[in-house]
Amino acid sequence: MFDAKAFLATVPQQPGVYRMINAAGTVIYVGKAKDLKKRLSSYFRKEVDSIKTRALVSQISQVEFTLTHSETEALILENNLIKEYLPKYNVLLRDDKSYPYILLSAHKHPRISSHRGPRKVPGQYFGPYPNAGAVWHSLKTLQKIFPIRQCEDGFYRARTRPCLQYQLKLCSAPCVGKISDQDYSEQVRLATLFLSGKNQQVIDDLVQKMNSASEQLQFEAAAAYRDQISALRRVQEQQHVSGEHEELDAIGFSLQGQTAVVHVLFIRDRKILGSKSYYPKVPADTEAAEVLSAFLLQFYLSGHSEQQIPKEIVLPLEIPDTEALADAISKLAEHKVRLTYAKRGEKAQYLALAQKNAAIALDSRQSLTQKMRARYQALQQQLALDSTIGRMECFDISHTMGQATIASCVVFDGEGPYKQEYRRYNVTGVTAGDDYGAMRFALDKRYGKLSDESKIPDIVFIDGGQGQLNIALEQFANWPFAKKPLLIGVAKGVSRKAGLETLILWDSGRSIHLPEDSLALHLIQQIRDEAHRFAITGHRNKRGKALLKSPLENIAGIGEKRRQALLQYLGGLQGVLQASVAELCKVPGISKQQAEKIYQACQNK
Repeated sequence: MFDAKAFLATVPQQPGVYRMINAAGTVIYVGKAKDLKKRLSSYFRKEVDSIKTRALVSQISQVEFTLTHSETEALILENNLIKEYLPKYNVLLRDDKSYPYILLSAHKHPRISSHRGPRKVPGQYFGPYPNAGAVWHSLKTLQKIFPIRQCEDGFYRARTRPCLQYQLKLCSAPCVGKISDQDYSEQVRLATLFLSGKNQQVIDDLVQKMNSASEQLQFEAAAAYRDQISALRRVQEQQHVSGEHEELDAIGFSLQGQTAVVHVLFIRDRKILGSKSYYPKVPADTEAAEVLSAFLLQFYLSGHSEQQIPKEIVLPLEIPDTEALADAISKLAEHKVRLTYAKRGEKAQYLALAQKNAAIALDSRQSLTQKMRARYQALQQQLALDSTIGRMECFDISHTMGQATIASCVVFDGEGPYKQEYRRYNVTGVTAGDDYGAMRFALDKRYGKLSDESKIPDIVFIDGGQGQLNIALEQFANWPFAKKPLLIGVAKGVSRKAGLETLILWDSGRSIHLPEDSLALHLIQQIRDEAHRFAITGHRNKRGKALLKSPLENIAGIGEKRRQALLQYLGGLQGVLQASVAELCKVPGISKQQAEKIYQACQNK
């Protein structure tokens, strides 16, 4: 038992972060406090109202704390520790795909394109945009107004004459000198102003250029500027630029039970740039203010927003430690950030819109959750299980004629797909085309060194018939844990048509045929199809890499420098493949023994 009294006697009255640890040594909660002694003492009172706090305290075996200079530093450290440990009783913001941006590269003739991921490519980034469709629409609009190249660098360098984009007046063909460097740079400057939201300044500049061209009797140039101005005015009419606030985020929030939705509305350059809904993982009996506070902490301090943090964030309800959180976000953003509560005016309208979107997203989420819960209950009844089904896993194998074999494992928790736990395995040391051997390899990889009992599934589905199921039985024959998953084989029908699947139970060997409208069958089909999709995606990626891989890369003793020498001396890969041993020996740095190795590898490619 944890001796709370003795521990509290050692806790100072200073700001810091504390970590609560259970008997297994797992961090189950991370918190911060302005006064550690006061905050930690509140957990160990005789009467605690919160059910969540009582459940948390009952599992504590050890508490560790780290002192900080200020409450702001404590917030930043708390966020880093939550990200590291993912504690069970903390509100967690699940990772999501990164936002897409528009990139204007730093080439001599800059290229404008879509970009997603780390911003390592030199150039200017505009965004983020709420989805890829918004980026695509923006690029199409830009192409019609500013004739800046959007082609890949390889295509650009290889041009000897203008491409079709030039004929359609969608590109000015800087690759072959159809536009001067000065004029191209001017178009890039105007596009930069346009992407920065300064549409009127772009129009004013173009009007001035049009008038100047007219005065100099350059009527073709004046007509081109006129067309640009017309296109810009049409775009301006389509945009709703009526706001007074240059940049802010309006946060909508809705919570019901353990389902929470946070909807973020991005306002930039006095217009709504886009919005996105987030679904943080919420422990039972967590208050709304705590959920929202945890979301803001992780969203802005962990880089989930992937954007320039705005000067103002409008919140739907009051949260604790507002000033400390604002200071921490300001420190990261390197400018002052305010957390405000709007009750009237334009900001209140933005907030109402965000709240409306959050409520709709919550209704949709709960509808999907209820449907998934009904499927789980139907499967539990069909299998006559006493306990509720929690975690399920499904395995599948994918290959082409035995090559590039990939095994997949997908995981479903009580809410559906749990993609953080998905795994792919590159099958090695198995005879090509041996599905039984590949399944044995995957099961051993997944469960051979399993130590966390919480990750033992209730059901393991094997995509295949009795043969694949027997392999799984071998894996679990000497299972060391008290909890043992139920093994079920999912065999396709003779016609391999959906709805004709047969379930084979390992304990009795009996087969079950479910009706096509069975909710239990729909759940099994969903997890089986997800395993198949995940496996075949990995297989295609592996196969594609293998096709692009040079045979020179697998030769022992032939490093990057020797490969480059071979390619340069013999005029590329085809020259190396066709070269004799004597010709290979003439390459600087290649011995006769190495030449023979290279020759054999190229002949057996």
